[in-house]
Amino acid sequence: MSSTTLEMAPAAGRSAQGVKRSTMEVFTSLTLAALGAAAIWDSLRLGAGWGAEGPQSGYFPFWIGLILVGSSFANLLPLMRARGAAAEEMFVTWPQARLVMSVLVPTVFYVAAIPVIGIYIASAALVAYFMMRLGEFTWRSAVPAAAATAVVAFVTFEIWFLVGLPKGPVEDMLGF
Repeated sequence: MSSTTLEMAPAAGRSAQGVKRSTMEVFTSLTLAALGAAAIWDSLRLGAGWGAEGPQSGYFPFWIGLILVGSSFANLLPLMRARGAAAEEMFVTWPQARLVMSVLVPTVFYVAAIPVIGIYIASAALVAYFMMRLGEFTWRSAVPAAAATAVVAFVTFEIWFLVGLPKGPVEDMLGF
């Protein structure tokens, strides 16, 4: 069995453990309400009224923020009344969350590496990592595929489309 294979259903007599759907809905509603409140606060700082020449800079962002806060709290009302199975429904189980994190964490490192080593080397490393870790390929097939990915991306963007992407010290040393 693969190391990335998930057990989707809990064992008999055991309930799934993880993050409940209601927890994520509350978190999302409160996060969006906070973003709306920030938009309202900044709009008031800029001026959210109607001036002599029309709406001030913060007029439309103020109303968008107000709608966002209002709709976020409106989404919380049914959650507060929810009882029973709807309140206990799983959003994600821990094995599912681990699978998501096995993709998210390397992707965060990839994005952080781009300014340091360039997009081509970082992309090749990410492709090789995913092939070996999640795809269970050997390094003999992962490394050539990763190198081919970097070469195809370079030719496509730099030569054909004439779009310069972030380069690192290796590309600079090679004169690209």
